[in-house]
Amino acid sequence: MSNHLQLNQPNSTKKISLLPKPFVHDTNQTTSLNFQNKPETSQVFSSTTRLSVKTEPIQKPATEVITTPRTPTLKVKSTVFALESDSSILSITNLGDELKELLSNPLTLELVSAELDPKIGLEKPTIKASANQIDEDGDDVKFEAEFKVPPSFGDVGAIYVEYKNNLEIYLKEIVLEGLPSGPVHITCNSWVQPADKSPKRVFFTNKSYLPSQTPSALKKLSLLVYEAMAKENVRSMIESMIMMSTMILETLIRVLISKDLFLVVKNIHILGVAGLKGKILRKIHCRKKEVDIDELFKQGVNLALIKDKGLAAILPAVVRTVNDVKEEILCFDVPKTVERDSFFWFKDKEFARQTLAGINLSSIQLVTEWPLKSKLDPKIYGPAESAITKELIEKEIKGYFTIDEAIVQKKLFVLDYHDLLLPYVSKPLAIELTRPKIDDKPQWKQVFTPSWNSTGEWLWRLAKAHVLAHDSGHHQLISHWLRTHCATEPYVIATNRQLSVIHPIYRLLDPHFRFTVEINAFARESLINANGIIESTFSPGKYSMELSSVAYDKLWRFDTQGLPNDLVSRGMAVEDPSAAHGVKLTIQDYPFANDGLLVWDAIKTWVTDYVNYYYPDPALVESDQELQQWWTEIRTVASGHHAAVNFGQYDFAAYFPSRPTIARTNIPTEDQTEEEWQEFLQKPGQALLNCFPTQLQATKVMIVLSVLSDHSPDEQYIGKHMETPWSDNPVIKAAFEKFSGKLNEVERIIDARNTDENLHNRNGAGIVPYELLKPTSKAGVTARGVPYSISI
Repeated sequence: MSNHLQLNQPNSTKKISLLPKPFVHDTNQTTSLNFQNKPETSQVFSSTTRLSVKTEPIQKPATEVITTPRTPTLKVKSTVFALESDSSILSITNLGDELKELLSNPLTLELVSAELDPKIGLEKPTIKASANQIDEDGDDVKFEAEFKVPPSFGDVGAIYVEYKNNLEIYLKEIVLEGLPSGPVHITCNSWVQPADKSPKRVFFTNKSYLPSQTPSALKKLSLLVYEAMAKENVRSMIESMIMMSTMILETLIRVLISKDLFLVVKNIHILGVAGLKGKILRKIHCRKKEVDIDELFKQGVNLALIKDKGLAAILPAVVRTVNDVKEEILCFDVPKTVERDSFFWFKDKEFARQTLAGINLSSIQLVTEWPLKSKLDPKIYGPAESAITKELIEKEIKGYFTIDEAIVQKKLFVLDYHDLLLPYVSKPLAIELTRPKIDDKPQWKQVFTPSWNSTGEWLWRLAKAHVLAHDSGHHQLISHWLRTHCATEPYVIATNRQLSVIHPIYRLLDPHFRFTVEINAFARESLINANGIIESTFSPGKYSMELSSVAYDKLWRFDTQGLPNDLVSRGMAVEDPSAAHGVKLTIQDYPFANDGLLVWDAIKTWVTDYVNYYYPDPALVESDQELQQWWTEIRTVASGHHAAVNFGQYDFAAYFPSRPTIARTNIPTEDQTEEEWQEFLQKPGQALLNCFPTQLQATKVMIVLSVLSDHSPDEQYIGKHMETPWSDNPVIKAAFEKFSGKLNEVERIIDARNTDENLHNRNGAGIVPYELLKPTSKAGVTARGVPYSISI
């Protein structure tokens, strides 16, 4: 949805095509609106019209007429940048060699004045010119046109583009040179359809305007566009309604959906995920012994049966094919966690450390009262009080504190998924493993703790596998999908629907929405769809989307989504005006919180500087009707949080013993039979392997995680990519450079923290340094980098 205020001549007989920015799937359709021509100041007659006129001799004046010399017109050069034939764009556009045809099928450009004609109060006539391809410059193909602009034309407010070809074209930018005010930049970053489908597109200059400051011509034209769109009653072409947790957004979309430049690398990776149901995964057999886990990384999987399908073309570099053997083999790079310590997943300290420096970082909570109690209905789910007793905890604390002292000194923390998951399962849930009453079976609870004896130790390992399986489901469905991908969609919708593309807040937010709805559409098709990869490989199974919806209803709050408030709400920080970021951490060595607050502060400073420039007076906020309507819709989280929960997934979870996504068997002590118990005592290692995902399930997840963790070559990282509208304004440019410098300092601070031997959660033997919130990254699977938007 975008290009909301598509400007046009109000009375043109030509059709103006409104091609918005992407929302979900491309419909390959456009919306055309008819406008009638405005009356000209001179009358034009057809060739068949006869005129009768009376002529009289013209008397010469007695004095000589003095003529005023004409004011020379300005020669304005326009340069249009489109993508080169071998650029990384979707192959379906067939843009390639066809660009050569533009020499005989040029672009037609029309300049639109930002000012009304003061004499008649109507729009000034547009100025038209044809553009021809002239050169290739790096990754761009250039077109040029020359306009003859009279001085009375005023500032350029927008430009119409018409493409006379049978193919679409992706325009990046238009630059106008030769105007009195200096060069004018017009950022397009959009498709232009052939003239027979979409006669004209309109793009604004990069200058931003508050509604009260918008030039009269632009304001008048934009209102005419909205009125025409309302009359057309254009509805969304989305095939299915968007479900954001419990909210189903059944909205009247003002514009249809067009293509986005979704980088080919991301697109083919996602298409590869969509094809995971093919022969490759049906040929992977269940794992039979412990060493087979490592064989997925060392020996790979045979792809001989689907070699002709070219699977290598749709997999990221971390998942590669090896062709120097008789059969094509699918191999996975060894995750960094395994490279540093192949037994890391066995250790209790690592199990705890990853709640602070892993990928599901916002679930740990401070214990503030004892005993732990459920809020579920005890008539249905049994006694509310936890089976984790005071005596058991004090035994594990080993005399360092009483439980009351531990709570007062903020030393006791919990991962509590009991109330969220219990209504959906009939198997163990956590270290306090619980099963509700089912049919004729009573409620079952058991607490597992580290043990010095062999049986207790293996039961503890099985309990940890169950905890991690449910933590993996919570991470993927709630921390990741709900809190980032899903929760961001209402912001994208409201911004595109309520703010014009020349509004400064629109231009501030737009980079954060790049590709978000597109990637969400792919997720709905291939990941979270019914019987899809998530449902078939994660513990919540067919209840996955319902679980996400319930979490939204019970847990999601708008006012706790910002990092400082999130930390305070979980007891992981307290408000402290004297602290660097306004909060004091409960656990000082909390890498996610420490690094996240640095990024948060840098973004806050940048946004404050930007907003204060456009709104120096609070009254401007109150009088901005677009902004007020936007906020109204927002109240009925993109960069940092998504980076923290997404880009480390391969390194922390691809080696699935460390984060199994599903627990396939129950604890041997639940509904214990003598035969099962004896099998466990004889082969406890095999019992643990049987609990893990099958090799089929694991391979699906490993490929998905490699795709989700992969940075594309054109990734735009916060503080590195300056939008053209920002660079055109000296004040905003200076604020962005300040923001960029601050993020460079963040990188240096994170590097220093990762070498600090006193910070054991990010430094030490076998410990992977915590880099998930380092702002920049190279392409590929790097476990670092904070892009502007949720684009994978």
